[in-house]
Amino acid sequence: MKLSVIIPVYNVEKYIRTCLDSILNQGLEPSDYEIILINDGSKDNSVSIIKTYLENCPNMALYNQKNKGLGATRNEGIKLAKGDYIYFIDSDDYLAKNVLKTILLHGYKYDLDVITFNSTVTPLFDLDESNTNNDEAFSLNTMHGIDYIGHVGFRNEAWWYIIKRGYLSEIGITFVEGRFLEDAIFTASLLIKSKTIAHIPIDAHRYFKRENSIMTSKSSSNKLKMIYDMEDVVIKYKPLIESIPVTVENKLCIERLKSRQQSYVFFMMVRILKSTIKLAEIKVIINNIAKIKVYPLKSFIGKDYNGIVYLLITNFFNVKYLYYLAFLLINPFYRIKKFL
Repeated sequence: MKLSVIIPVYNVEKYIRTCLDSILNQGLEPSDYEIILINDGSKDNSVSIIKTYLENCPNMALYNQKNKGLGATRNEGIKLAKGDYIYFIDSDDYLAKNVLKTILLHGYKYDLDVITFNSTVTPLFDLDESNTNNDEAFSLNTMHGIDYIGHVGFRNEAWWYIIKRGYLSEIGITFVEGRFLEDAIFTASLLIKSKTIAHIPIDAHRYFKRENSIMTSKSSSNKLKMIYDMEDVVIKYKPLIESIPVTVENKLCIERLKSRQQSYVFFMMVRILKSTIKLAEIKVIINNIAKIKVYPLKSFIGKDYNGIVYLLITNFFNVKYLYYLAFLLINPFYRIKKFL
């Protein structure tokens, strides 16, 4: 079997049909791939919808579990997978038509540990035509993962690449469980260790932009959890960066990883200003990341984050007492009440 597509499912009755239809419309023989759906304790009609597909799709299987979160669900999918390659897609996203066949073809041709591709953000359900010729034989530039990070860059999410299952088993990494941003450390670790990685310029993935997702939720508890989980990513990045030998060849990769690490600090500090966290808790977070020399933000501005706006905000954030004052001045009556 060539491919295992792993799809965590949690309360996605509005989106799961689009996702499944797109996976089934890839020009692959049913014997070439499996679709592993893991219901993470859904309370809506997601499972009922999936069951209507199971009757006619022998290569599709549904597994049920109590709610454990996205990281644990993906880890369970890895254990169940039988394909030569693994692909993770979120159940509210989808793929353009006939892209996986070409991606897989090139993965085998170049014997790649990881093959990456393009994604498009959209509020539409039917952006199913790729803007690339998916039948083309592409000439790919194979790299070591460290060179890829330094020269090409990377996203944090797990849906813009497929992974050779044997390689994933060999390096033994899994998703962080019980936290948001579960794929941040997974992706960085995956790329760093890869000996053969390449990017195929196919417009394949559709990131469906919707309200009340994990990243866009406005609930106070969600915001607070996201802040602490971003701090956790920042801390976990430290040994990851330190694992890379400091050489001239690795300089760009290390710089980019430090920038990405500090991007979590930057956007965490943005979220803090809009949150209900207490000032004393903010000081603890800032002190924690200062101890590992990730604050002040000296490596944030670079290839991935640049421009006058980022520069000005970064300089302001680096003066922590001004930042604390700004925090108190935003919604001052609420802040004073919480502070006292």
